[in-house]
Amino acid sequence: MAKVTPVPLFTTLDNLKHTDLGDYPDLFAFLNEGPNWRLQNWRWGQEFLLFVGRHKSSHTFTRFRSEIERFLLWLYLYKNQTLESLKRNDVLEYMDFIWQPPLNWISLVNVEKFQLVGGSYRANKAWAPFRMVVPKGSDLNKADKKKYRPSQQSIHAAFTALNALYKYLVDEEHIYGNPIQVAKKHCRLIHKDAQVKEVKRLTEQQWEYLLKTAHKMADEDHLYERNLFLIAAMKTLFLRISEFSERPDWSPHMGHFWQDHNQNWWLKVYGKGRKLRDITVPDGFIPYLKRYRTFRGLDALPVIRESEPIIEKIRGRGGMTSRQLTRLVQDVFDRAHQDLLAQAGTDEAQNFKQATTHWLRHTGASLEIERGRPLKDVSEDLGHASMAITDAVYIQSESQKRAASGKNRKV
Repeated sequence: MAKVTPVPLFTTLDNLKHTDLGDYPDLFAFLNEGPNWRLQNWRWGQEFLLFVGRHKSSHTFTRFRSEIERFLLWLYLYKNQTLESLKRNDVLEYMDFIWQPPLNWISLVNVEKFQLVGGSYRANKAWAPFRMVVPKGSDLNKADKKKYRPSQQSIHAAFTALNALYKYLVDEEHIYGNPIQVAKKHCRLIHKDAQVKEVKRLTEQQWEYLLKTAHKMADEDHLYERNLFLIAAMKTLFLRISEFSERPDWSPHMGHFWQDHNQNWWLKVYGKGRKLRDITVPDGFIPYLKRYRTFRGLDALPVIRESEPIIEKIRGRGGMTSRQLTRLVQDVFDRAHQDLLAQAGTDEAQNFKQATTHWLRHTGASLEIERGRPLKDVSEDLGHASMAITDAVYIQSESQKRAASGKNRKV
């Protein structure tokens, strides 16, 4: 496979709305040095992504942007065909491409697509369309890009984004056929999954150690009050990191904590699928809310229509992005790993090295179910569409029955 250098195609949603290609000289040159259809197909991609940005979540926009960018780059630099000319076998060829992309198309870290240089947005040479995820704490210099393979989830995500793109283009009468669905039925890379899935979470003892670590950090340096409040909220309220983040269409503020006439506290969040939901806030969390608000110089408890961000930046104004919040959680994981490694060795500390922000949501829900809380109530706090989803993720009733019935088989 010949080595060709990819160029980032799409910027952030806000900039994409007002993109003047003259401000992006590398992108402008790339789109205009090829056949005329290259710019036209880019315009269709821009139009589709702006539609997604208006009607879907910021997470969906970011995910679709990555998929459409890769697809168009493959069309431009390898296939040399237009969007409207592709057939089923062409799509399957693309799936083989993303299964093992060129090594210079793979990065090990997230970087900005464009950099502001001399008044223009220049393509960042360190950017690549694919990212290889390596275990936290690993030496990046030892990572072998030849071992990169997309997960089943990534392959399904590619099909989902491309199908949405083609459906939009057909609806807008830009093109007259959609080869994606029929290609998916014949894709050899998609596996039927009947595996027993294990929830990635902390044990109760590990959670208590993590919380104790966050308390110690906050007691040593008040700047870590944010970290303590955040991890307590993530675990206790079953939050996704995005649900506390500042987004173009939602700003979490203290007024989203509210109390009903029976003195029950709730938190209103804007979650996955652009759905608003209210989460029960237990009495045990209120001291953490009071402590964090006192640190910020606020009254002990929120009031209706209070506009202060739930978690604010130390420098600057407003709330924090998902990436910034993730760093706060990671600080506590890193400290817990460091302390436990010194006290008990590698085996005991390993989970803190592997853990991600989403483990806190899984930990909180799992411990609540083990405590005996009704599954329906946990499911609604999680924001799941049905109890069946909660059961499949956290309890796996059928798998547990199968394990019990097969446990005493004789050799």
